[in-house]
Amino acid sequence: MPGTRARSGWHVPPALLILTLAAGCSVFDSTDTASVFDLSAGDCVLAPEDVTVEISEVTVVPCDEPHQLEAYALADFPAPSGQAQASAAGSSFPGDAALKDFADGACAEEFAGYVGVDYRDSSLWFTYLVPSARSWQAEDDRTVLCFVTTTGDELTQSVAGTGW
Repeated sequence: MPGTRARSGWHVPPALLILTLAAGCSVFDSTDTASVFDLSAGDCVLAPEDVTVEISEVTVVPCDEPHQLEAYALADFPAPSGQAQASAAGSSFPGDAALKDFADGACAEEFAGYVGVDYRDSSLWFTYLVPSARSWQAEDDRTVLCFVTTTGDELTQSVAGTGW
């Protein structure tokens, strides 16, 4: 729909990765629908029932309520070589493969700092949202959003600093 910003759907990397410690306090106090662009580290989210190509809103819940995802990092896709990050606006869409490769590395790098243990030693996984071609061009969206998740169990507390 016109004027709606969206991010490309969930991606679960084939390999385990790493997190970052940033104790999470959500600005959302109760169950609330929020734009994916308003999420920050520490926000706990219900997994969408329908995983689509583009996601613009999610349901945010308090972390002590059952949830499947916890945002833990935001990473900006780097500007093309020789360009300042601010001038990355208007740069051409790098493609899904390049965004996924960047997200795999960036989300892995941030994992241990948030959860408190290397992803290879963790019982948790991560997934992410990346900019869609549409949000890249229309909204200058360059941010990857990393989430901690499980392989099917629900979380009932924040995973920040748990060492899980």
